[in-house]
Amino acid sequence: MRVVQPQQMHLGEQAIASIRIDTRSRDDIPKILQGLQHLYTQPALRNAVFDLLRTHIKADKDADNGRPAMDLWKLFVMGILRLDLNWDYDRLHEQVNHHKTIRQMLGHADPFADDDYYALQTIKDNVKLLTPELLDKINTLVVEEGHRVVKKKSHKCCMGDATPL
Repeated sequence: MRVVQPQQMHLGEQAIASIRIDTRSRDDIPKILQGLQHLYTQPALRNAVFDLLRTHIKADKDADNGRPAMDLWKLFVMGILRLDLNWDYDRLHEQVNHHKTIRQMLGHADPFADDDYYALQTIKDNVKLLTPELLDKINTLVVEEGHRVVKKKSHKCCMGDATPL
């Protein structure tokens, strides 16, 4: 059975909410990571997203035999990075194995001393489980959260007695 993320943190591992992301960077990676961090720190949204993931991505292996499946959080982070940044699998493979902040977001205690290496085929086999239908459902939840955060105001025209054009 796939888990969202292991309950017990490892020594030196940083909580997702406390990962420092460079907000001054003009690159697109920190923006995506900030969105993922926000999603993870909102319990209702996180639970809704992972309920969808658990429903659509089932472990087809016996939990007592073989290698454990990739955590849903890791699968989700990799899938979002690949799709939102339009990366091919080779680029994703390089980044998840060597980018400090991405590795922290994936739950690694020491991003560069960690022995947890993601094989290219493992990444492909897991990320492809995020189907367009599943991503559409997740997108709906995320857009609703965005509207809640921004608190979209109804469109009002100019000021005073001005009539709309």
